[in-house]
Amino acid sequence: MILFDRSWYNRAGVERVMGFCTDEEYREFMRTCPEFERMLVRSGIIILKYWFSVSDEEQERRFQSRLQDPTRRWKLSPMDVESRSRWVEYSRAKDEMFAHTDIEEAPWWVVEADSKKRARLNCINHLLSSIHTRI
Repeated sequence: MILFDRSWYNRAGVERVMGFCTDEEYREFMRTCPEFERMLVRSGIIILKYWFSVSDEEQERRFQSRLQDPTRRWKLSPMDVESRSRWVEYSRAKDEMFAHTDIEEAPWWVVEADSKKRARLNCINHLLSSIHTRI
């Protein structure tokens, strides 16, 4: 089993929004990512992609909680602070990424994640049921 964390898709999200990649690098990722995933699936690998969707309001609540709690403040980087002001750009980048990478062979599964516990349990349930039906 291989687990890609969200950094696998950073080129289409964080790097694009924050200007850490060129337009050419971005276009190359968007072109090659679906083909790479199709290659993996053709090789017999099961790809399950989950997007934990958090509302802007909940994201702001979590952000403020981290700011105010000294035991959790370490979780905030300067990039986190900057990204809060770019919610709309991140949402657009996600939509564009989905348009290119939500492929039949490896679709995205959106998990409503305002409730972390519920989101995790739903994701685990889906993952286990998906694997069980494919073995």
